[in-house]
Amino acid sequence: MKVDLAKKLHQKKYRTETGCYLVEGEHLLLELEKSSIQQAELFVTEAHQHWPTRFRKTLIGERQMAQLSDTRSPQGLVAVVPMEETRTQVQQASQATTSTERVLYLYQIQDPGNLGTILRTLAWFGGWRLLLSPDSVDPFNPKVVRSSMGATFHVPVELEVTLEQLAARYPRIATLDMTGAPLSSGQFSQFDAYLFGNEARGVPHALLAPLAVTAFTIPGSGQIESLNLASAVNMSLYELHRG
Repeated sequence: MKVDLAKKLHQKKYRTETGCYLVEGEHLLLELEKSSIQQAELFVTEAHQHWPTRFRKTLIGERQMAQLSDTRSPQGLVAVVPMEETRTQVQQASQATTSTERVLYLYQIQDPGNLGTILRTLAWFGGWRLLLSPDSVDPFNPKVVRSSMGATFHVPVELEVTLEQLAARYPRIATLDMTGAPLSSGQFSQFDAYLFGNEARGVPHALLAPLAVTAFTIPGSGQIESLNLASAVNMSLYELHRG
C-alpha cells in the first residue's frame, strides 16, 4: 500500500473501504509479530530499517512517517494490517475456549481510550468476547488500537450487535445500576452476558425493560454520581475472576 493511501486510514471511511487499519509503535509491532497474522505491511524510517520482521518492509522518510503517525513523537514504525485477518486469527485462537467464553456488551461507547482499556482488561483475564452496539467507536481507530496495548490481536470483537440480538443470543444478562444488588453477591457470576452503557447516558431504561436484565451495583460513598466506564468494567471482571 502506498503511503498516501495508508495515511488515510486514520479515517474510519477509508478503513472501511480498504479493510485495513494502522498499528504504530514498538510494543504493538512486537505483539503483531507474535500473532498469527500473515499479511501486514510495515513502514519504517532509517533508524528502524533493520527492525526484524516477517512482514513486507518499506523504508520511508521522517516526513512521511509523521503523516502516518497518530502521535506527537512518531516512533518510526507503522504497520498496515487487514481487519478481516485480525478477526479471523483471533477467532481461531479463541475456538478452544468458546464453551466457557463470557460475553461483554458495550452500548454506544464513544471514548477510544475507554475501549482500548477495556480490550486490554479482557485480554488480561482471557476467555472473553466483546460485542459492540451500533453507533459505538470503531475498535480499529488508531487511539483504540494504541491504548489496547496489543489486546486488539487477542479479543474476539463483533460489531453492530443490537440489544435485541444480544437478548436473543444470551437470555441471562446482567448490568450495573445504582439500585442493583451488590456486585459481591454470589449471583453476579451466573449470567451469560454483561452489559455496560454509554459513558454519559448509560442505556435508556425503556430499552432495557423488555430484556429482563438483572441489575447490580458497585457500592461507593455516594459523593460522586458514577464511575468511569473502564473502571467499572475492570472492577466487574475482577469480581468475576477472583473466585
